Amino acid sequence: MSKFSREIEVRGHLIDSLILTKIFDEVMDLGGEFEVLEIKIGKRKKDESYAKLRIQGKNKKHLDQILEVVYREGATARIQKEVSTKSAPKNMIMPENFYSTTNNYTQIFINGKWIKVENMMMDKCIVVKSNKAKCVPIRDVKKGDKIVTGEDGIKITPPKRPREGMNVFQFMGGSSSSERPTQHIAKKVAEDIYKTRKEGGKIVLVGGPAIVHTGAAESVATLIRNGFINALLAGNALAVHDIEYATLGTSLGMNIRDGTLAIRGYRNHMQAINFVFKAGSISKLVKSKKLKKGIMYECVKKKIPYILAGSIRDDGPLPDVITDIELAQKKYKEILKDAKMVIMVATMLHSIATGNMLPADVKVIVVDINQPTVAKLMDRGTWQAVGIVSDVGAFLPMVTQEIKKLTK
Repeated sequence: MSKFSREIEVRGHLIDSLILTKIFDEVMDLGGEFEVLEIKIGKRKKDESYAKLRIQGKNKKHLDQILEVVYREGATARIQKEVSTKSAPKNMIMPENFYSTTNNYTQIFINGKWIKVENMMMDKCIVVKSNKAKCVPIRDVKKGDKIVTGEDGIKITPPKRPREGMNVFQFMGGSSSSERPTQHIAKKVAEDIYKTRKEGGKIVLVGGPAIVHTGAAESVATLIRNGFINALLAGNALAVHDIEYATLGTSLGMNIRDGTLAIRGYRNHMQAINFVFKAGSISKLVKSKKLKKGIMYECVKKKIPYILAGSIRDDGPLPDVITDIELAQKKYKEILKDAKMVIMVATMLHSIATGNMLPADVKVIVVDINQPTVAKLMDRGTWQAVGIVSDVGAFLPMVTQEIKKLTK
């Protein structure tokens, strides 16, 4: 046996969730060798499998590189070491060799037992305190915090393939394409939304202004009114154009109904902002009965929480918009807590930002007419997302109609 080898083991749904295949691929791609020492395959659908492997590298550095990758696929060392920690030298400074998190369910081995890492997000660090572990962004790191370093004593559990029948996530296979039957996909999405809500799951919508531009605002408002959206994350633009459409019948000065330009329509979005400033807030505009319909109206009436995060390009922005980016990020994270499904529609920046805050077991559906936008979200780490390349103005009304059929 080479001195540059290590025995590892992996448990779970190794075959149908492709975990074992991924480990084999990673080892070979990095130029390493593997030997299967023991393998037990689950006999029934719910049974887990087990494999013990010997991984071999060319030298210690090469072996460590391979192990780092396979550990992130769910493997653990055969002989487990305790997790290592070092103190943060200053506020917002992590020690050298800090462990950078994935968005998968993670545990650390400390004092002879595995403990769960709370608040799981990608690209953060793990702080250990009083036998508890928490995922923390760099700006929340305090001097003296015990931060996990290295790869030892860390166990990642990738999400398993659902045990129930086929849903949109199995049907789509976690990929994105415009060459799929839109009506059938809309039905699958509707069934998943309906099932998630029926089971009491929290559904969050991340939306961009194209929802309004393409004529899908009424569909989203219907979903909120009927209890299928439990929170809204967006920017200034979605709220502005939704209120413009609800009060003036236009979006960016264009009549949504027939696509014609309204007279002096170029000023309508500023007029909408002015309406809100006169009232003092969106909720006050609703209470004044000057805003009587639309996405923001339904959020206020149904007491659905919404967070509007600002950007440098915003007109106004509306008084409800959070212009402090750090605060907006924290508010987003609060809304996303315990979410079971997140639907991202026609907004690349807000979708990627939200995806970075989600653990891997949250179902994510992203809809955009631009395929690179959908692909970029997955490339940035939200690999569990199902990408649907479609015109949101056509797709969301279909989803709403399918949900309506299910509620009859």
